[in-house]
Amino acid sequence: MSEQRAPVLTASMHDLRYFSALLRGINFTNRATVTVTRQGLTVKVEEARTVTGTAFVFSDVFDEYVYHSENSDAEGQAQSSQTELDIIAFEVSLNTLIDCLNIFGTAGLATSTGGSSNRRWKRPGEGSDHESGDDHDARARANRIEPFVGASEKHTGMRMTYAGSGYPLTLLIAEDANGPTTTCEIATYEPEPSLDFDFDNSRMVLKIILKSSWFRDALSELDPSYDKLTFISNPPDAVDEATTGRQRRRNGTKPILRIKAGGNFGSTEMDYPNDRDVLETFECTRSISFSYRFSHIAKALRALQSSTKTSLRIDDEGLLSLQFMMPSSKTRSSEGEGPQAFIDFQCLALDDDVI
Repeated sequence: MSEQRAPVLTASMHDLRYFSALLRGINFTNRATVTVTRQGLTVKVEEARTVTGTAFVFSDVFDEYVYHSENSDAEGQAQSSQTELDIIAFEVSLNTLIDCLNIFGTAGLATSTGGSSNRRWKRPGEGSDHESGDDHDARARANRIEPFVGASEKHTGMRMTYAGSGYPLTLLIAEDANGPTTTCEIATYEPEPSLDFDFDNSRMVLKIILKSSWFRDALSELDPSYDKLTFISNPPDAVDEATTGRQRRRNGTKPILRIKAGGNFGSTEMDYPNDRDVLETFECTRSISFSYRFSHIAKALRALQSSTKTSLRIDDEGLLSLQFMMPSSKTRSSEGEGPQAFIDFQCLALDDDVI
């Protein structure tokens, strides 16, 4: 009898809500490409060959993370482990994966369609497995990561395994130590060639780092009927620092950063000052103005709601990169702290002749 090969991936965590929230941040299309490496997972989606969303889930997010290359040749495996080619990729239904994580109703908001997002497994002493009216506010906060960090109550755990190409992704989910358990097997597919914009920092013309709350409030106030969102920016030496935003518009002075949204029924402009309390980092090499479909930028709102900081970068052709830093899933010591999970959105600018 031949010896059974070890799974390519074995990963477990005692509280799956943080992992589920990261996946929901890019859940604007169903089919996702999962790439498995020794450093962790990347989950990538794309839409209309124009916008991509990638969740970077590093190995230290999990309580256990074990990766074995599919390369059965030990010598070849040793060589490939020193390169970036030692990776495994597969496609999976992202909606199905998130729904399986939420099978007990304890992973935050469900993805879709039915009323199952309002249900959870009935616990001893409870009369119904429906939410009570007092749970409305908690459900409204379920899409945020902050409530999941540092909480001490019991949660739903997960063990995820992937045996290799052609095998399903297997989830063993348990609600508390003495609660019910379930096993889900999700079909995987050969990955299709994915869109890779490959943002080049050497061609970057604008870089901004700011608190996500500032950017979130700005986008949330915009009318969903707007068609286009434009980022206008100028180098600091081209802006009169002494003028206020109102004086700047009246006198025609160039703004350091302006977000302009417009549609068939009007437009909105928001100017940001060159203030370290607002823009922690601001680098602009030349005056720029690039426009994007507002519906594409709006797909980043779910990830933006859970993030703490936002990095906005634009290159000389208008490629937009939005990176959202997520709060840490664990309380780590400063000496053992690893990289934080983050979500990266990239979007192509509109052509000049597109209205």
